[in-house]
Amino acid sequence: MAERLQKILSAAGIASRRTAETLIAQGRVTVNGGTVTALGTKADPDADDIRVDGRRVKGAQRRRYILLYKPRGYITTRSDPQSRPTVIDLLAKGGVKEYVYPVGRLDYDSEGLLLVTSDGDLAAHLTHPRHGIEREYEVRVKGVPDGHDLDRLSRGISLEGRRTAPAVVEVTKVIEAESGPQALLSFVIREGRNRQVRNMCDAIGHPVVRLRRRRIGPIIDEHIRPGEFRDLTEREVALLRKFSAGDSRSLPAKTGRHASESAPPAHNSRGVASGPSAGSGPARAQSRAGFSRKAAPGALRTTTAPPRTERAARPRRSREDDRPRRG
Repeated sequence: MAERLQKILSAAGIASRRTAETLIAQGRVTVNGGTVTALGTKADPDADDIRVDGRRVKGAQRRRYILLYKPRGYITTRSDPQSRPTVIDLLAKGGVKEYVYPVGRLDYDSEGLLLVTSDGDLAAHLTHPRHGIEREYEVRVKGVPDGHDLDRLSRGISLEGRRTAPAVVEVTKVIEAESGPQALLSFVIREGRNRQVRNMCDAIGHPVVRLRRRRIGPIIDEHIRPGEFRDLTEREVALLRKFSAGDSRSLPAKTGRHASESAPPAHNSRGVASGPSAGSGPARAQSRAGFSRKAAPGALRTTTAPPRTERAARPRRSREDDRPRRG
């Protein structure tokens, strides 16, 4: 069946759709011996001889859906002109050989959940603004935003002449640090502008100290650690497809993967599985002092830290439950 060339290249694991369009425009793609530069060109992957830079394009490869906890200090891209480490480098060290690419962005100084896939269709739907897929962040800022600041963030901030979409923002904790009080914010947005959360916080005079993405649409995993990654379960992929199709635009974190669900073991950058099945100890509770996976340097004292009902009610993992692998 005839399909657009960029879709064929993406399904074959050659490149993302956007990159495939660039390859076509550069005249690097041929169909049955003829160079193709028109982006609307269609071909039949089963009947036509499709090549990129002279190399025959094989049929569609097995699609991969990976959940990665991106540590700080990694670039969310396939390659970096400044030779900084990328999330693809991290996955390659863990044994991922397929052509995959990150869905959306998470800047160099930020950490948290990141989807990486070879499914160009799903990636395009998840990142398209009209679908408004929620992304939830835990953001530690200098000072404590007041009601007016929170209202501005919730209603939208003008950034580079364009107002951000409404957000859901609340203070969940106040921390007494040596440099002065800091606040931990729960931040839910439906956009993906470059450094959006950081720029919004700068606009109200409360710069970000640390930022962690904890949820992408229906996907949440509080047990995966920095550098770890795992394949999504079939249920998680189905939920993402449902969200990207616009069937649902919001899902409470508690309806993500439950502790009782069995997730594939996560891997580290050496390709070694972590978790009980790999001889590790029981899952450790995450530190909530500034949401860091490690205890933040210096003594921090929480002055107002009421536990969320949702967090308190979340079931704990047992020793037998699988844990993500380190990456």
